[in-house]
Amino acid sequence: MVKSLKKLSGSQLVIPLFALFLVIAFNLIRDPAFFSVSIIKNNFGNMVLSGNLVSILHGASELAVLAIAMTLVTSATKGQDISVGALAAIAGSVFVRVLRGGEINLQVILLGFVAACVVAVIFALFTGTLVSLFNIQPMIASLILFTAGRPIAYWINGGATPTVENQMLTYIGSFFPGIPIPSPILIVIVFGILVTLALRFTNLGLYTQTVGINERAARLNGINPVFIKLLAFAMIGVCAAIAGSINVCRIGLINHETILIDIEMDAILAVAIGGNALSGGKFKLAGSVIGAYIIQALTITLYAMRVSSTAVKAYKAVVIIAIVVLGSPVVQHYAARLRNRLFGKTMTVTETN
Repeated sequence: MVKSLKKLSGSQLVIPLFALFLVIAFNLIRDPAFFSVSIIKNNFGNMVLSGNLVSILHGASELAVLAIAMTLVTSATKGQDISVGALAAIAGSVFVRVLRGGEINLQVILLGFVAACVVAVIFALFTGTLVSLFNIQPMIASLILFTAGRPIAYWINGGATPTVENQMLTYIGSFFPGIPIPSPILIVIVFGILVTLALRFTNLGLYTQTVGINERAARLNGINPVFIKLLAFAMIGVCAAIAGSINVCRIGLINHETILIDIEMDAILAVAIGGNALSGGKFKLAGSVIGAYIIQALTITLYAMRVSSTAVKAYKAVVIIAIVVLGSPVVQHYAARLRNRLFGKTMTVTETN
């Protein structure tokens, strides 16, 4: 038992799990019914799940997807891409442009998503090229697309804010018929499983961490750092296309100014809250996903407490600062020393007996 506790205390998941525990405990004390889930009938006459817990999982879908890609970029490049929101706006605009080109059916939806992926990956690789070949800091390199991305999204649809109305799109953004779980949650689950399998059955995860820890050593061991970094940015493009497409299907239109606004900051915070070092290297995707849901849970909690929308960001900032400080290297160092003192003595006594 002591060994298990010691192992857990040294895990990267300690901070996100502890933060998640605090959010859950606070809401259970404040309102025991906060996490209650009920079954209601939606506008299409289908029985679906409803409640704050469902809203948290549903509302954080885009953020969870982008947090996965942000984790890989952070690990490989020791920096963050601040253009993911603008990139999602570009991908969403391409998606809508294809959908409005003809009658909307499954084939057109798939074509639109593929087109959004291709365009988003091309733009993401532009940033990746600046980072991997020209050694520009990721935050500076992505500042270009952060500034120009939303105007580009505006130009793609001719300066309009077009709507797309189709029942199939509504299903993708809300609920599939006969399935009570919101479809964006299912998309995140499927995508998360695919990424996990790719990292587990290939050396991509190992190579990404190796490049982030020591690029020179990685090169000496036959790993191409440029390729690994470009692959991480390509993942940013794919995830931005998924997030942008989900958002379009959710609200039925594309607004280049408001779509996933400020989500890049939340994605970076999700990585930090997830126990991943923003200086690169070792990572845990599960931690980043948990971090995304923690951020959304904080938002829903504040709204449930009737905090005004203008003040929500300030309250979130205070809580997130506390969480990030707890996960800082300085605090981690002192926590490790305390852990070694407590568990070290316990282990000695146990082994002696």
